[in-house]
Amino acid sequence: MLSIEKVHMSSQPSFSASVFDLSLGHEPAAMLDAASWALAAMVATLRDAGTAPLSEVLMANPQRTAVLEAVGLVRRGDTGLVAHPSLVYADGAAAGSAMAARLSSLRQALSAAADDASDSAWSQQDDEVLLSQGRASAATGRALATRVVPQLPGLSECLDREGSRILDVGTGVAALALAVAREFPRAEVVGIDMLERVLDLGRRELARAEPDAAGRVSLLCLDVTELTEEAAYDLTWLPAPFLSEAALNVAVPRLVEALRPGGWIVVGTNPAAADPLRQAVAGWTAVRNGGNSYNTDHIAEMLDASGLAEVRRFPTVQGGPVLVAARRSRP
Repeated sequence: MLSIEKVHMSSQPSFSASVFDLSLGHEPAAMLDAASWALAAMVATLRDAGTAPLSEVLMANPQRTAVLEAVGLVRRGDTGLVAHPSLVYADGAAAGSAMAARLSSLRQALSAAADDASDSAWSQQDDEVLLSQGRASAATGRALATRVVPQLPGLSECLDREGSRILDVGTGVAALALAVAREFPRAEVVGIDMLERVLDLGRRELARAEPDAAGRVSLLCLDVTELTEEAAYDLTWLPAPFLSEAALNVAVPRLVEALRPGGWIVVGTNPAAADPLRQAVAGWTAVRNGGNSYNTDHIAEMLDASGLAEVRRFPTVQGGPVLVAARRSRP
């Protein structure tokens, strides 16, 4: 359910990286409290930008926009308000996916503040968190289909054939599976997840979707470490950060075997964080959600060691997830 969407980089004036310095000063608690409201302002702005032009959204709520201006996400230019690229998305759907991802993060943070139990994996999250995170992954599906697949030799042609198959590991509420089904109308998409409760949410989401795409999506309750299929899929999506280290080490060889010769696996990874705060947050959230702290380099080395070839990297947004693709060689 990893969410990835590249922003639309317009010809806006550059923003200074030092506009907002999270040094916290002499009142760290007060500054962190204010920062949580700044994140709320960003999420709400992205929500509204899903149905209205961003310029109108910023003008319509001047108090909320003032908060964004204070943290450097908006500034005043010669002709009016100028939004940081972090707020600018190609269309309403992309803005909505970005909003859902950040809303999920905010809800998880609230959950951690209310009850920092050790058993806070995805199975413990409420339905709204699961739906928000899952719906955000639709952006990942679109990016995978429109930006990555065309750059992987032979894959577009393969997925345009009857009988082509795509595997979505950790499918959650099936948003990514549905997105790729829409992009590849001849492909069958199989989504697997080990949580029956989240799959029930996915089935409800599919029931509301258009039958042509939803009818080609199958959801199975299956732990990826127990996958036994061989040469069954032309494309596999794996959101690596959501699996534990032990599960990932077992899953990767099984996923390699499940690829058809010439097929590709695309793995969502997190690059090494550049600052201590994000490093610490990544470690905490990985443990809470039952995931791992492997970075992009580690995953690329893992794929290479599994005998896959043509390992390639596809950055998304600056400092954001990196997609790592690798191909199973033909005999």
